[in-house]
Amino acid sequence: MEIPKKHFFKIGEVCSLTDTQPYVLRFWESEFPQLAPNKTPTGQRIYRSRDVHLILEIKKLLYEEGYTIAGARKKLGRDSEVTQARQEADDVSLSPEAVGLLEAQEEVRSSLSEI
Repeated sequence: MEIPKKHFFKIGEVCSLTDTQPYVLRFWESEFPQLAPNKTPTGQRIYRSRDVHLILEIKKLLYEEGYTIAGARKKLGRDSEVTQARQEADDVSLSPEAVGLLEAQEEVRSSLSEI
């Protein structure tokens, strides 16, 4: 599956991309500390493409490979130790204003592409 090249995705978009339900994503956020999307000033979840990849990996571990949540959490914990330094280098803490501006930029791009 190809994930669109966007900075941020809303929860509905992520559900469509990963074929999951919003309540499942919210539950996984409570179970997997690696999955922590940013929130807009209004409290809307904003996922990055790496969050979408992580959700797909969680889904694969749970549904295809038969891991329990605890087992998947351990496996992701071991895997994340290897890539944590790379993610920290990519992870830039964004202010709520910056998130709002990037979200507006994505909406403008989407509108322009429709035109």
